[in-house]
This record gives sequence, C-alpha cells and structure tokens, in this order.
Amino acid sequence: MLYLCRKQVNQDINMNSSYDEREVLALLQDESTQRKGFEMIVAQYSEQLYWQIRRIVLSHEDANDLLQNTFIKAWTSIDYFRGDAKLSTWLYRIALNECLTFLNKQRAAATVSLDDAEAAMLDKLESDAYFTGDKVQMLLQKALLSLPEKQRMVFNLKYYQEMKYEEMSEIFGTSVGALKASYHHAVKKIEKFLADEL
Repeated sequence: MLYLCRKQVNQDINMNSSYDEREVLALLQDESTQRKGFEMIVAQYSEQLYWQIRRIVLSHEDANDLLQNTFIKAWTSIDYFRGDAKLSTWLYRIALNECLTFLNKQRAAATVSLDDAEAAMLDKLESDAYFTGDKVQMLLQKALLSLPEKQRMVFNLKYYQEMKYEEMSEIFGTSVGALKASYHHAVKKIEKFLADEL
C-alpha cells in the first residue's frame, strides 16, 4: 500500500549530472567565484529542498518562502561551512530548522491546541490550489499530519528522498538506531491510518 503511495506522490527529481561537489567547494572558497558556486548549489538543490519543505508545511506559498529563507541563511553563512558534511546535509539541516521555527511560530501565533493546529494545516492542504494529488495522496498527507513533527521529517527524508540513515543522523544529530525506530513507527502508523480510511 505504502509503496503505491510513493509511486503516486513521489516527484521526479532530476539531479544535474554535471554537478561536482568538489568543484563547487573550490568555487566557494575563492571570493571571486563564490557567487557562481552558490548559484550551482541553488540550481542543484532547489527542487528537492522545495519538496522536502512542502511535505512538512504543506502550503506552496509557505514552502517557497522557507526555501528562499533557507538559501538566504546558507548564503550568509557560507563562509562558516567547513566541509565536514556534504553540502546537501548542511542545506537539509538549515531547511528543517527553518521549518521547525516556522511551525513553532505558527502554533504560538494561533495559540491553539496541537489537534487544532493539525486541523488548520489539513484545511490549508485541502484548499491549496497547487495540490494536484488524488484521494490516496490526500490520505497519505493526512496520515503524515498525524505523526509527530520529527517522525514526519524522518519519514519524508527516508521515504521520498531515499536518504541514508547515516546522512539523516548528521542532519538531526540523532543515532542511526533511533532514526530507524522512528521510521519504523511512522510506517506502522501510516499503514494503520490508510487501512482504516480505505
């Protein structure tokens, strides 16, 4: 069941085949070529970051704003990137932090209960003119909304991005074992949700 949902929901992300991270890192280290290197990063990661953010905040407009914030934050701190992790890992960490900050502000501004916040996000999804999914895709999004935020993020990275647990561990600062358990619990909850609804 979940496999079919992935096939229906998963976006086709075409990575730029000419992208070479070592070349980009070299461009970033030279002030005269830093902007060109960063433009290559934006071209390489915009689409996959957008979809990752969108799966968390659901709204197209919010996802666009958070994507822009992610790249602004990355650009303003590019001189601090030491290359300890992959650029994609660093960008995902920034994007996920932006999403968490956004969701926390949204909750605080609404001063509503967690259930009301989830209902508001679901309303936003159902009224989103950019959502082109069918009934199964809508049900999957509803199932994802029933998960705790971090579990939802882990699920999205593993399920849609097919990210390795080791890379997720660098993003979240959590052990591989804990991430595997989190993903396993998320899958079980989603499967139960879909079985009850279909």
